[in-house]
Amino acid sequence: MTCPPTEGFAALNLIDPILRAIEEEKYTTPTPIQTEAIPHLLDGRDLLGCAQTGTGKTAAFALPVLQRLAESKTVAGPKGVRALVLAPTRELAVQIDESFRVYGRHLKMTQALVYGGVKAFHQIRALKQGVDVLVATPGRLLDLLQQRCLRLDKVEIFVLDEADRMLDMGFLPDVRRIHSALPENRQTMLFSATLPEEIRRLIRTFLVDPVQVTVSPPSSTVKNIDQKILFVDKENKKALLESVLANDEVKRVLIFTRTKHGANQVAKSLNRTRIRAEAIHGNKSQPARLQALEKFRSGKTRVLVATDIVSRGLDVDGITHVINYELPKEAESYVHRIGRTARAGALGVAISFCDAGERSYLRRIEREINHVVNVDTAHPYHSSNVAASGGRRNGENGGKGPRRDSNGMRPRTYGGRKKPFRSRSSRVR
Repeated sequence: MTCPPTEGFAALNLIDPILRAIEEEKYTTPTPIQTEAIPHLLDGRDLLGCAQTGTGKTAAFALPVLQRLAESKTVAGPKGVRALVLAPTRELAVQIDESFRVYGRHLKMTQALVYGGVKAFHQIRALKQGVDVLVATPGRLLDLLQQRCLRLDKVEIFVLDEADRMLDMGFLPDVRRIHSALPENRQTMLFSATLPEEIRRLIRTFLVDPVQVTVSPPSSTVKNIDQKILFVDKENKKALLESVLANDEVKRVLIFTRTKHGANQVAKSLNRTRIRAEAIHGNKSQPARLQALEKFRSGKTRVLVATDIVSRGLDVDGITHVINYELPKEAESYVHRIGRTARAGALGVAISFCDAGERSYLRRIEREINHVVNVDTAHPYHSSNVAASGGRRNGENGGKGPRRDSNGMRPRTYGGRKKPFRSRSSRVR
């Protein structure tokens, strides 16, 4: 017996096989970008989506792409592709591919996933008969195109996801070359969290009379994330991290470092204390990265330690806390890092450690996001010296006063050891 379709998504005029898949995933209400974008995309309009991370934009384009392909009578033909989705990283490409498989499970669609770092044999074989949906990273796609292992002349729908990230990673020349191989008569969707001038030029080239959907300011932070700064001397960061992780409410944690070496060191240190942790960064092989992600996603690993390689595009349900073990130098990286929690309307916590050498990063972040992040002094490793170096006031804003808990008391010790951190600010309300 088929369950009645979810009313919220049914109002978007999605077809029954897609509604069934949505209901099986227990999604009940479309996000704002889905509500605004899907009707235009079903009508065949080009679209510019400007939305911050965690807004549900993958479904915003995947659902109408699947529906338009299902309603079309065309076929891809040998080595052909009907819908092409470009993503900047392998991790994001894998997640988009999985979303298409989930939402299209009741449709007879063929799809393939193409990215670098692995042998191309299986990817070439998957493309031989042609596919309805191809999700790819630019470098490997261009290699296969030059080897004549696929054709793009039958592409009906082109999706460029994380365009600003493509710019940051130097992929725009590859993207332009891929674009030149596409037919003019197609539907195009471009999604970007920010709109620098080079992306605006791309929009003028790629899109025809586009609808623009802007869900929230591009570089704003998600409102339902409880953000906290913890001032700490650099040598006490490891002890502070263990103290934070001792809190039972800190369940699934994504930790960010600035360097690959730092990610490895933090993961090793946590494993020595019997906290299961995996590191993921650019020096890891693609199979190792995918394995680390799968362990984290399945719950076998409680903690994933990462560089900014996964600060955008990583979509794992139930991340309760993001910890910036090392603050990023750029405010945009901070926004994307903490956006890994509080996904799809959930609540989350972002805790940032800040030592003396990172005070300038914090000032830059607060200036760019136009928000002063609350300082939590109720932890046993609070550094008044670090707090004072940035001109913060005493008390809650982390000034020069003596280290005290939220009740104005000095932290207690037990047998010479600091009490594990139990800050009220880390609760997901």
